[in-house]
Amino acid sequence: MKKLLTLLLLTLSFLGNAQILDPVKWTTKVVQKSNTEFELVMEAAIEEHWHMFSQYTPDGGSLPSVFEYKNQKGNYTLVGKTTESKYKKVYNDIFEVDEYMFENKATFKQLIKVTNTKLTQVKVYVEYQACLEQCIQLDKTFTFKLPAIQVEEVAKPVKEETVVETEETVAAVADTVIMETTAAIQEDSVVKSKEVVAEVAKEEKGMPKEEKKSLWGIFILAFLGGFAALLTPCVFPMIPMTVSFFTKQSKTKAQGKKNAFIYGISIILIYVLLGSLVTWIFGADALNALSTNVWFNIIFFFLLVFFAASFLGAFEIVLPNSWANKVDRQADRGGIIGILFMALALAIVSFSCTGPIVGTLLVEAASKGGIAPIVGMLGFSSALALPFMLFAMFPGWMNSLPKSGGWLNTVKVSLGFLELALAFKFLSNADLVLQAHWLEREVFLTIWIVIFGAWAVYLFGKITLPHDSPITHISVGRLFLALFVSIFTIYLIPGLWGAPLKLISGFPPPMTYSESPYGVGNTQGGGEVAEALPEHAHFGPHKIIAFHDYEEGVAYAKEVGKPILLDFTGHACVNCRKMEEHVWSQPEVLSILKGEVVLISLYVDDKRELAEADKYISPETGKEIKTIGNKWSDYQITRYKNNAQPFYIVLDSEGNDIATPVGYTPDVEEYKTWLENGIANFKK
Repeated sequence: MKKLLTLLLLTLSFLGNAQILDPVKWTTKVVQKSNTEFELVMEAAIEEHWHMFSQYTPDGGSLPSVFEYKNQKGNYTLVGKTTESKYKKVYNDIFEVDEYMFENKATFKQLIKVTNTKLTQVKVYVEYQACLEQCIQLDKTFTFKLPAIQVEEVAKPVKEETVVETEETVAAVADTVIMETTAAIQEDSVVKSKEVVAEVAKEEKGMPKEEKKSLWGIFILAFLGGFAALLTPCVFPMIPMTVSFFTKQSKTKAQGKKNAFIYGISIILIYVLLGSLVTWIFGADALNALSTNVWFNIIFFFLLVFFAASFLGAFEIVLPNSWANKVDRQADRGGIIGILFMALALAIVSFSCTGPIVGTLLVEAASKGGIAPIVGMLGFSSALALPFMLFAMFPGWMNSLPKSGGWLNTVKVSLGFLELALAFKFLSNADLVLQAHWLEREVFLTIWIVIFGAWAVYLFGKITLPHDSPITHISVGRLFLALFVSIFTIYLIPGLWGAPLKLISGFPPPMTYSESPYGVGNTQGGGEVAEALPEHAHFGPHKIIAFHDYEEGVAYAKEVGKPILLDFTGHACVNCRKMEEHVWSQPEVLSILKGEVVLISLYVDDKRELAEADKYISPETGKEIKTIGNKWSDYQITRYKNNAQPFYIVLDSEGNDIATPVGYTPDVEEYKTWLENGIANFKK
């Protein structure tokens, strides 16, 4: 009787706290652009302190917004991509990626061209994630009613845009009344939200500081790339030749300095024009969309391997000789036009060395979007042009330049090793998006260890490549570089045993994307032998035995006679990772999770499709359940009237609730006490 009363009180307490959160309210409308063209407008009003994510937020972090246009075949075609209002960029130190997010409001627009004149409505399915203290996987289906379409072959043009207001405020899942969060959660949310949006809130002249830092980072990286290109055998020997031309052809020193300045500016203009063309052709935001696309990442991988092979001496990448000859003839004209063509001749002749660097920089700039390609080419060309200008203005400095020689090829080969290492970052991006697990953390680090190790051996003179000159000794500079690369190679090795490798954070796959999440041979401290996994179980965070299927987990709990910790979580849930890293990792909590409960972790954002026989329409929400994530999200909503993650419940071994559910609980002692109370209820 006492146990029954306890369960009743817990149930009543839980019902008082149950809530279906939906911090995003939508309105939709149709704007008629012409007789057969309509713009579908979806406006999201986001509650204060919450945020949702752009379609283009990088992989490896929170989930992007996804738009799926239904009943499209034979009825209408999409004109371009779905556009969106301006997002803000914030670095997420949990996932170690920049995330593109909307706060307060977001607007999405899609232009369609109707091909079926009898079409009266268009359905759009939207899937998105909203986060604050907890992350929520949400989806909506909008129905846009279209005005009648004139069927005459030559219709009168629409003089003014016709707006069809649907005034559709989308209700929460299953049209349930959304209950407000408790005052305590609201108060704590304000504190936590300051941490999440600290960088976003700081704006200077309309541009977020994070975006400015990103552009400065691109500029500095490109400047270093330009300096590296300067030290290659295609460019460095041209410095004295160019300086000699200006000093001999100019009638006065002043004219020589002026011509050298124009020459340097011309180099900068040529490369900035290249960056501008890339931005203009693809569009500011489209570049970023390409950079997160699986196939483009794979193409970039092969492109960088091709560049690396060229730098290592397999072949030369050259533009047609006819181009160089034509440009040379134009350069003989003299004057400003001639100087401009001289700069273009430098770009063409040196392409075999600068092309791979420029290509790599444009690929990297594409991941930032916006004007990053222009900024990148400005940085690259500034570093390339500056020495030509300075040595032409001050010819006496030429005496301090080192002589051309084998060291130039060493620089070129070194760039080849760097290109090869960087190439695997793009292959890793594609693998992460596909979740194919071909290039997990251990494999990636092994590849980098081999590449940088081979580079070190090359620098020590133990490997020679096709264009290397015979060497009897190595210079002091080459020795220092060899030592530095060797140190970096040795630094990478502990990463195989679980070291975080913070110096290269963001380059290798995350710790969780691994054959052994805690390092090769790691037994999670203490030298304990890893216990065998029960059937259907997996190793979760901190080597906790976990089940990812509810029925299988309950069956095992019955078998061993332990209570269950039911964990509603998500792969892209920030605060789920925070709980695992900062609360579950504490010894007093970890010992409970490993020894006293059976953990069942249900991922509500698991995109794997259910078998056809297992798909169904939810009786609670009326939604089609077609993925594993849909199934567990629907289970959470149906049973607990809650749709936020993380969300924890303690159950007995029969699957009955025996503790009040809790969400994000960063206080270790509070979470430990909650767990202990649930276990105590199980033992009563």
